[in-house]
Amino acid sequence: MREDTRQGIGRRLQPSALPWAIAALLLAALAGCASTAENEPVLYPNRHLQQVGRAAAEQDIRECRQLAHTHGVRETRDGEVARKTAGGAALGGASAGAWGIVRGDALERAAAGAAAGAATGAVKGTMESGETSPVFRNFVQRCLRERGYEVIGWQ
Repeated sequence: MREDTRQGIGRRLQPSALPWAIAALLLAALAGCASTAENEPVLYPNRHLQQVGRAAAEQDIRECRQLAHTHGVRETRDGEVARKTAGGAALGGASAGAWGIVRGDALERAAAGAAAGAATGAVKGTMESGETSPVFRNFVQRCLRERGYEVIGWQ
């Protein structure tokens, strides 16, 4: 192979963001598996909890969670990965493409920026997708409050 051909191929492959995007997506998947969701309400030991006991409280928590599911409330923030990936790609592509206009390589920079932005968005979305939905949390908290409990947080 001629020397100038090898340099041309190397030059074209070097700015490629695909390997970085793949690595970031793998890290996102691992981070998503490792992230811990705030999935259990913590009850303040008020008079009601002391009267009914821990076993009854855990049963009430299960019933309130089931009631939320029955009414169509999703427990986790599903859909965050796709939305954040698309948003990251758009933002990365636009900002890198704008800089590329100044430098004269807008298309290459926009593609690389879109890949990097998509990877960043995927990581962020994956990490957040396992979190308990605020709507689900509020639903369960209200259900428990109506039964006499005081929720002080989630863990």
